[in-house]
Amino acid sequence: MKKLMSRVIVPIFMLAAGFMFTSLQASAQTDSWKPDAGFESLFNGTNLNGWCYRSKEGDVTEKFDGKTASSDGRYSAANGILTVNYPVGVERKIQESWTLREFPKNFILKIEFRASKNADSGIFLRGKQLQCRDYLVAGPYNDLKKYRPQDWNTIIATVKDNIAHCECNGEVLEDALVLPATGPMGLEGDRGQMEYRHIQIKELP
Repeated sequence: MKKLMSRVIVPIFMLAAGFMFTSLQASAQTDSWKPDAGFESLFNGTNLNGWCYRSKEGDVTEKFDGKTASSDGRYSAANGILTVNYPVGVERKIQESWTLREFPKNFILKIEFRASKNADSGIFLRGKQLQCRDYLVAGPYNDLKKYRPQDWNTIIATVKDNIAHCECNGEVLEDALVLPATGPMGLEGDRGQMEYRHIQIKELP
């Protein structure tokens, strides 16, 4: 009986220990991330501080400060990831989350994303949308060679004199996207699930 109990308990203990180690390791990876030198984070990894909903006119209608999810559950924050969740009960539904801040200066924005299959989202640069999707399936940049389906990808947008040069994993998405003179950053929800992390910005002269 003792031998049988030993055979059962030891594997369970090892499994639990392995799970705890993996969880701690994942937590350590989340906690250890810091913005690149000269950059500041626009998402703290634990809640939606600094983000909001706005009306079509741009007025703030719901602040997310201190919340881990928007009132409709469409946007949520946990474990270093800002998730645009599947729309409940429908295949697609447009929603937009915005920063409380506006960004009139030149800047570099870095953001990592992971898209579910055929997901449709977007990154708003001062209110102008850059399509951010499961590109190879949903387009429009479906000829990308370095895009990693259902894995993490990096978008870098460099804005100078109201013109944005945008890349995904080093490949050009938009070479000269014209932007307004100022405005907030934003994340669109449309179809599927999109995850964002390591959202950081550096203002330029």
